[in-house]
Amino acid sequence: MQNKHLLKLLDLSREEIREILDLADQLKYDQKHGIDHQVLKGKTLAMIFEKNSTRTRVSFEVGMFQLGGHALFLSSKDSQLGRGEPIEDTARVLGRYCDGIMIRTFGQDTVEKLAQYAGIPVINGLTDFCHPCQVLADLMTIREHKAELEGLNVCYIGDGNNMANSIIVGCMKCGMNVSIACPNSYRPDGAVLEFVKSVQDATFTLTDDVLAAARDADVIFTDVWASMGMEDEVKARREAFMGYQVNDAVMAAAHPDCMVQHCLPAHRGEEITAEVFEAHAQEIFDEAENRLHAQKAVMALLMK
Repeated sequence: MQNKHLLKLLDLSREEIREILDLADQLKYDQKHGIDHQVLKGKTLAMIFEKNSTRTRVSFEVGMFQLGGHALFLSSKDSQLGRGEPIEDTARVLGRYCDGIMIRTFGQDTVEKLAQYAGIPVINGLTDFCHPCQVLADLMTIREHKAELEGLNVCYIGDGNNMANSIIVGCMKCGMNVSIACPNSYRPDGAVLEFVKSVQDATFTLTDDVLAAARDADVIFTDVWASMGMEDEVKARREAFMGYQVNDAVMAAAHPDCMVQHCLPAHRGEEITAEVFEAHAQEIFDEAENRLHAQKAVMALLMK
């Protein structure tokens, strides 16, 4: 990888994404077959959490252990960040103690500033703008199930949030055609919509017609209607997203062998029906597992 950090998928080339996915496949094989791959022996990852987490914390912590390193959990309540220390000062301190930093936070500017001052690799574990680690795991899972990425039709239904932003960028950089179905008031970020204009070998569609977006889809994505930090908007969002659900009608519009991906946690009966979720549970939990392997690849490439 030419990049020193993983801040957003907009920063990566198609070749760098493939490099991560190829190494993730190898590390997954090594783990399943008991092959030693402690390439980060003696290295330490600081993990900063300003948002709650299950998959991100466990996968990064387990991943560092399997790579031979050590992960440190730092919540905003337990560190000086919670008492107002500037992110640039925390960055410079952690840069002298650790070999890498993963942060799960709200503003993308926090991640960018951390990378500017830390002097060590910084990995974006999630911001309100994007979720690069999740979409790398998604791409890994799709490739496992479909063999190739180029030319596949991807549909995302729901909020034009951080997941939508990263799905658009990651999938289109890999040559996949993307359709997004969302209400007009909940569209993806303007910078991402500007990015799609530069893509030559994949198509992009933005619509409020769920069935039109799902037509001939090879992969359907969805996410919760109200993400963390949006608790006050739950009622309004339920009304706005009524009808933006992955259900039997949506699956009937897609290819017969269409797979479903959900970054979890899932709210059955809202963005996805319980029936569709359970019918595609194997793919969804393959996706969850692959957070571990994709992130191990990112850490190995950046921190080795």
